[in-house]
Amino acid sequence: MLVTNTDLADRWSRLRDEKPALRIRDAAVSLGVSEAELVALGAGRTATPLDGEWRSILNEMPAVGRVMCLTRNEDCVHERRGRFEDVQVAGPHGLVLGPDIDLRLFLSQWTLGFAVREPLKGGERLSLQFFDASGDAVHKIYATDETDGAAFDALIARHTAAEPAALALAPRAADPVDRPDGEIDVEGLRAAWRGMRDTHEFFGMLGKFKVGRVQALRLVGDEFARELPPRALRGALVAAAEDKTPIMIFVGNRGCIQIHTGRIERLLDTPGWFNILDPDFNLHLRESAVARVFSVRKPTDDGIVTSVEAFDGRNRTVLLMFGERKPGNPELEPWRAIAARLEKHLAAS
Repeated sequence: MLVTNTDLADRWSRLRDEKPALRIRDAAVSLGVSEAELVALGAGRTATPLDGEWRSILNEMPAVGRVMCLTRNEDCVHERRGRFEDVQVAGPHGLVLGPDIDLRLFLSQWTLGFAVREPLKGGERLSLQFFDASGDAVHKIYATDETDGAAFDALIARHTAAEPAALALAPRAADPVDRPDGEIDVEGLRAAWRGMRDTHEFFGMLGKFKVGRVQALRLVGDEFARELPPRALRGALVAAAEDKTPIMIFVGNRGCIQIHTGRIERLLDTPGWFNILDPDFNLHLRESAVARVFSVRKPTDDGIVTSVEAFDGRNRTVLLMFGERKPGNPELEPWRAIAARLEKHLAAS
């Protein structure tokens, strides 16, 4: 049966009446469509299609002032306030390296963009929203009270599409399938792991040995990775907050990885979510989706770098945690102590 835009708009309206707090991504799942399809329903009213000049848009963002950037995957939402600084875009890859807004951008995955004006009581909420070929959001940039509204409006005007592209969406790419464990050169993997000099070599190593990330963590052995119970992720966050240990939290999807660096303070449970609610950083974690957690150690020229890595039941990354660190500096001992306590509690349980 053909579903028209009017049918979808009616269904979404009813769903919002029933569940006013439902996030748009979860609404799309409930309605069996993509998030981009819901946003596009507002074309000409609440949604303005953008021209696809992602590099120019990103390079112009510093003039807009403080914004809130949101990057999420299915089970974790990462929100960070700050300014765009040190924007570097070359071909399909981009970096934003400011102290507050810290992004790794994979622009080959950016297919659609909209400026969205969501009506609110007494005003509106303005954002730029970017989507991949299947209509999943890869990144969003929201105006705040500290945003230069005129500069943001001018940026949107410069990048409004002359003729909006048709919303032709592709099926979501299937999750990669790991090769059988027996086909992996485990000893070669361990030797390469032991020989790492920089954490950025990790992804190349996975590709060289044609091994999945979780698969590699399972196979490499306790010298470099130990599996922890899923509750250990909460334990790491709570410990970092209690100890006031500055950390790095990475959350991403195919099109963007967003990073928070600094302390975390206010942790709060709400129905279905475990949250960090600090002034410039919010995190919303669907804790029930975390199926596997590992404590991971990678050799570098600066010493061992430890991470706590969380994955869902399909081995997709939910989030990664590290101690705050810049290249050339050793890992923070308080962070290393947190990871050691997590492993000790595992051994005792």
